[in-house]
Amino acid sequence: MRIFRHSDNIPDNCRGSVIALGNFDGFHRGHQIVIAEAGRIAREMNTTLSVMTVEPHPRSFFNPAQEDFRLTSFRTKAHLLEAFGVDQLFTLPFDRDLYKMSAQDFVLKILLEDIGVLHVVTGFDYRFGAGRGGGTDVLGWLSEMEQFGLTIVEKVMEGDHIYSSTNIRESLRQGRVREVADRLGHWWCVEGHVIQGDQRGRTIGFPTANISMDGYLKPLAGVYAVRVQVADGEVWQGVANVGRRPTFNKKDVLLEVHLFDFEDHIYDHPVKVAFVDFIREETKFDGLDALKAQIALDCTTARELLAKPENRQDYIPMPRLEDYL
Repeated sequence: MRIFRHSDNIPDNCRGSVIALGNFDGFHRGHQIVIAEAGRIAREMNTTLSVMTVEPHPRSFFNPAQEDFRLTSFRTKAHLLEAFGVDQLFTLPFDRDLYKMSAQDFVLKILLEDIGVLHVVTGFDYRFGAGRGGGTDVLGWLSEMEQFGLTIVEKVMEGDHIYSSTNIRESLRQGRVREVADRLGHWWCVEGHVIQGDQRGRTIGFPTANISMDGYLKPLAGVYAVRVQVADGEVWQGVANVGRRPTFNKKDVLLEVHLFDFEDHIYDHPVKVAFVDFIREETKFDGLDALKAQIALDCTTARELLAKPENRQDYIPMPRLEDYL
């Protein structure tokens, strides 16, 4: 997958594509259906599949001090889109110029002139242009005027609920990570580099890898069964704590992961932590002995949860375009 962080001077072999528009935070099943529809049309037209999004997320641009809310980092989203089968990812910088650009200019200049799209696919609630003034109605009359194809994907339901990033964020705040995996169609992950900690875990027999959650939505503070992919691609099972570590009177939210049967040093190495199931909420213990006893129980519970058939890594395989065609 080729990644463009601009729309200027796009090579000819990347022009003339079918493009899916949206932010796609979390890349849930609703997003996958939108992009899969673009992929289906691209195959019918014998052309490439593109996705366009923006960075930073507009919510972060307008209110940088707000609580972290992202379900996926750009890196994670790009990995998911590439694995899905996207050929080109256009990630435009969301700045004052793009914010002030009218919906009509966005279509005429960026989509048609710069990228030369043949067909646009988006969800029913997509908004774009200055003041979010553009929607599917604007895309509709521009497609008729400029003669490019347009497909609007209606809301995708999950029982009585719509697939939405907002609903998934609320589920994470309640710790329902296994339910979230079903809605996403992939395990919810946090990616980052292992940072130096105070090594308290090592002194009590449970060494941990510490990962910052800056930018990510914080799930319910507590303990989770996880799988961790390390730099060499190998996947290890473990138990993770998300929270402020009240036993040690800490304030910042940190992701601490203890990997089972793992002895290598991975400080400053990239890791990907997949949240599989919830174990318990965060608790303040009276002392280290009580904490050690509880961690031992948590490890046993995590191993049991990870051994369940529905929690196996391949039970929810990475989503692919072919699955929707």
